[in-house]
Amino acid sequence: MSSTTFDLGFQAKIAAAQALVQESIEHAKRPCLTCSFQAEDVVVLDLLRQVVPDIPVLFLDTGYHFAEVYQYRDEIASKWRLNLINLLPKQSVAEQESAFGILYQTAPDRCCGARKVEPLFRALENYSTWFTGLRREQSKSRSALQSIDLFTLPTGTEIQKVSPLAEWSTRDVWTYASAHGIPLLPLYEKGYSSIGCEPCTSLPSEGDPRSGRWGGHKLECGIHIQPSATSEKP
Repeated sequence: MSSTTFDLGFQAKIAAAQALVQESIEHAKRPCLTCSFQAEDVVVLDLLRQVVPDIPVLFLDTGYHFAEVYQYRDEIASKWRLNLINLLPKQSVAEQESAFGILYQTAPDRCCGARKVEPLFRALENYSTWFTGLRREQSKSRSALQSIDLFTLPTGTEIQKVSPLAEWSTRDVWTYASAHGIPLLPLYEKGYSSIGCEPCTSLPSEGDPRSGRWGGHKLECGIHIQPSATSEKP
């Protein structure tokens, strides 16, 4: 569907996102996108694949995702012929639980550090530009999000971080997806609004889309927090 269908304000948001994607790709030697296959990530992916169809799509395969997420990931990857790269932790779920117990219950930061943060930061060493689906509206911790920023990895490597939808609302994301015929993760139909690992995701409280993550005890897994000199280990 053409963007002329949208009101002028949303047309401007789409145009700005497209321009940012185009400009960033033109200057990126090695771009990638992190994609959890939530709605905003899939919208950014749609914008990117119009410019660079084979962009590496990094998925953090923690081993704890909902079955629906894995199925949806595979369906979109097949339909859009994605250059999907599944990032795995150093330990399997069974190995981690055998060595440290159920970390997502006893030490969720350590679990996220081992299964999300470390694998991603290790992989990002191979890229110069990192696209994300982050939006300011998502949580208080993202309210000052910049569309373009520099991110320093634990090794000292600097990477450009680009969030084309920084100014978009949830309604904007869903409107774009609907207008472009993009199917979204079926878990939204069950009432979920922010979807991570299954054991750490529950239905949100009214008015707070991320309240269903980690039982409301934290807002971020750590991949979007500027790291210290060393990565956290279990």
